Amino acid sequence: MASLKEVKGRIATVQNTQKITSAMKMVASAKLHKAQGAIGNMLPYEEQLHQLLANLLAGNEKVESVYTSRREVKKVAIVAFSSNSSLCGGFNSNVIRHLTDLINKYATLGKENILIYPIGKKVADAVMKMGYKAEGNYENIAGKPSFKETAEIAEELMQKFVDKQIDEVVLLYHHFKSTASQIITRENFLPIDITKHVTRENESYGTDYILEPSRKELMEALLPKALRLKLFTVLLDSNASEHAARTMAMQIATDNANDLLQELTIMYNKSRQQAITNELLDIVGGQMA
Repeated sequence: MASLKEVKGRIATVQNTQKITSAMKMVASAKLHKAQGAIGNMLPYEEQLHQLLANLLAGNEKVESVYTSRREVKKVAIVAFSSNSSLCGGFNSNVIRHLTDLINKYATLGKENILIYPIGKKVADAVMKMGYKAEGNYENIAGKPSFKETAEIAEELMQKFVDKQIDEVVLLYHHFKSTASQIITRENFLPIDITKHVTRENESYGTDYILEPSRKELMEALLPKALRLKLFTVLLDSNASEHAARTMAMQIATDNANDLLQELTIMYNKSRQQAITNELLDIVGGQMA
């Protein structure tokens, strides 16, 4: 059995660790609340933009765009979202594992035809270890989401797609469902499938609109906005998922520390009781001698 001094030292260490994990959980929880607020503030605008797209698409006139053009995939861009720091459970390892699977899927294209945009230090480090060159350093926006910088990435991807430098853009990120659930998501960014915005309700009244300028001109103006907004939405989604994952990880660590403290306290009490018993036996043995 460990000595009283050793057990007492372990108890002090676990108590200090518990204080740290508890404080980190509070910080992550506060950041999560802020991230949820950011998503909540943006959703009304996103919903209205999608509704407008749906109304434009509901007419009989077929609308095409350079951003909807589908062609044989010879060169692909992957935008993967992770965090800059660890201590968030399996958040980063999930992204890296799915990124590896995605790269293997496009392996026949050749390494030079797979462009990777890593949003976050952890995934950037993983990309480097895989032997790929990152298409930029985006650690800053992973920690502090910025619409301006995210829009610049979206613009670069759109331009490369229009110029046929890339044929497909795939997003890999965590979708925030709840504090306890973040779903790894793989989604096509380009070419965009605009038909998914059309609903039966839209089809029933979409043709009543008189559009000026033309439907095609409006779509060309709105689609880039929708794409920029989509990428920023994904960034906020990933950011909220990171804080949720860290909140849960620190909660679990705090609970584990509490369980360990209880076990160590029992061990300490048993050791102390054994020590007292031994001292009493020594005293009694000395008196009888």
